[in-house]
Amino acid sequence: MIEAATASLGDQLRGWRQLRRMSQLDLALDAEISSRHLSFVETGRSQPSRDMILRLAERLEIPLRHRNALLLAAGFAPAFRERAFDDPELQQARAAVDQILRGHEPFPALAVDRHWTMLAHNDAVTPLLAGIAPKLLQPPVNVIRLSLHPEGLAPAIVNLGEWKAHLLERLRGQFAASADPVLGALAREVEAYPAPHFGGHTERHGGVLVPMVLDVGGDRLSFFSTTTVFGTPVDITLSEIAVEAFFPADAATAKALRGSW
Repeated sequence: MIEAATASLGDQLRGWRQLRRMSQLDLALDAEISSRHLSFVETGRSQPSRDMILRLAERLEIPLRHRNALLLAAGFAPAFRERAFDDPELQQARAAVDQILRGHEPFPALAVDRHWTMLAHNDAVTPLLAGIAPKLLQPPVNVIRLSLHPEGLAPAIVNLGEWKAHLLERLRGQFAASADPVLGALAREVEAYPAPHFGGHTERHGGVLVPMVLDVGGDRLSFFSTTTVFGTPVDITLSEIAVEAFFPADAATAKALRGSW
């Protein structure tokens, strides 16, 4: 675990390098510095420049908020701003998200932050929320919890075991990439939710994607999802926003949504 709030610059860099499974030599070559200099930085014997820290962070693909932590540990000012999603300065970005969500109708789409908190959704999501326990819809709404909780969408998911395994795989991958303890705790929480055992992915849809199959009011709806993120953001908030868009995985689902939602 990388404790950015208390760890030194060297400890943080070493933690991220080990998390990325890179040797000092590999990182030094990528950053075009000597491995000796990198070793001195990690042990605190050398003080890197601001540009050097940002270069190492880029090579390690460190999230923007943690790049700020590296800079602060070295005595530099943060490089990236963080603002609430409803901040007036993010109005253009919010408009872009809203445009994507509306443009995806009549199919469901929603925007989430780094912890899977729902920030916005289009009208096609609303019918899927019917019957969900009100406590799960109280802000902040967590999409993973909403999907897999026994009082959430789980009872309507026909392939619950498969879908749970898929979401857990994504969560664990995100935790491995970010070392975010909130994601780790969320993964442990939803892992304990009841679901049928799932031994391996089926060959539906050519075995190349995992559908979410729902029973909604007697209709069998099958979706696959895609994730859209902002390209080259320099704001922490924008860097952590993702739009999850659900597409019909069969003709029957497309017809049902176009005809009645």
